[in-house]
Amino acid sequence: MVRIKDVAKEAGVAASTVSLVMNKKGYVSEATRQKVEAAMKKLKYVPSEVARNLSLSRTNTIGVIMPSVSHPFFGEVIEALEAALYDQNCKMMLCCTQHKENGERTFVDMLKRRTMDGIIMGAHSLDVSLYADVQQPIVAFDRYLNDRIPIVHCNHKKGGQLAAERFLAHGCRHIVEVIGYQGVQTPANEYHFNAADILHAHGVRVDVVEMPWNAFDYPSFAAAAQQLFQQYPDVDGVLGADLAIAACLHVAAALGRRVPDDLRLLAYDGTAVTRMGLEPITAVRQPIRELAELSVRKVLQMVNGMYEDGPWVIDPFILDGNTC
Repeated sequence: MVRIKDVAKEAGVAASTVSLVMNKKGYVSEATRQKVEAAMKKLKYVPSEVARNLSLSRTNTIGVIMPSVSHPFFGEVIEALEAALYDQNCKMMLCCTQHKENGERTFVDMLKRRTMDGIIMGAHSLDVSLYADVQQPIVAFDRYLNDRIPIVHCNHKKGGQLAAERFLAHGCRHIVEVIGYQGVQTPANEYHFNAADILHAHGVRVDVVEMPWNAFDYPSFAAAAQQLFQQYPDVDGVLGADLAIAACLHVAAALGRRVPDDLRLLAYDGTAVTRMGLEPITAVRQPIRELAELSVRKVLQMVNGMYEDGPWVIDPFILDGNTC
C-alpha cells in the first residue's frame, strides 16, 4: 500500500507538504504542487478519506431522520436529500424511525460524538427532549423541535388557501379533512387549519378524520377512508395526503360515488402517487426537491459556522388532475 511518506519521498518534499496539497490548505508553490500531484499519479496514491476527515474535523456525512422510506412523500424527500448532499460531496446516513425504538437517539449520540457533521430531522417523534441540549448542527424538516433549531418547510398556510379556493370554485358544501396525528408538532398542520378557516368563512361545513400516530402505510389510510364515508356519507370534498386521497378514490368507486361529479378529491403533497392511476389526482404540490436542497444548504452552512437569515419557507402550487 502506498503511503503519504512514499509520495513525499518521490516528490522530494516533506509529508506535511503532501498533506497541504491534498487538503488544499496553507501555501504551497505551484511548482511544488505539481511535483506532489505528479508523484501521486505515478504511485497511484489514493488518499485515505478517514484520515483526511480527521485532520479537518469533518466526516462529510449528514444524518437524515425520517419516519419511513416507503411513504411516498418521505421517500421522495429522502431521495432528493441524498442527491443534494451528493452534489455537495457529502454522504447521507439514513434512520427511519417508524419501526425503531432507539434509532433516533443513536443518531443524536453519533452527532455528539462527531461521527457525523449534522442532522436533518423530519421524524414524527412525540418526545423531542433529546434535542434540548444538542449544540451540533441540526435542521428540522417540517418539524418543531425547539426555539433554537431552525425549520425548513413548505408554506402550508398558502397550501391551505389553494386547497380551499379549489373546493370553493367547485361549490363544495361539506369537506372532510384527513389529518395527521395532532400530537406531532409540525407546520404541516397549518394547511388543514387555514383551509378550514377559509371554508368556514364561506359557510362550508368542515369535519376531520385524524390518523393514528406513525400511521404511514396504505392499509391505515384505507381504513381511514372507510371510516370517512361511513361517518360522513354526504361529504362532497376530501382533503388529505396523497395516500389518503388515493384510498378515498378507491373506496368512493366501490360505493358508487362519482369523482369529480359529486365528490371532489384533493391531495396534499403531489408525489408520483397522484400521477399513477387512470385518473390523475388533483394535488397541492410541495416543492420537494427545492425543500431538500434548501435543507442541505442550511445544515452545511451551520457545519461551516455560518447562519443565513434568508427564507426557510417555499410556496406550494396546484398540480392539476381530474379529481377536483
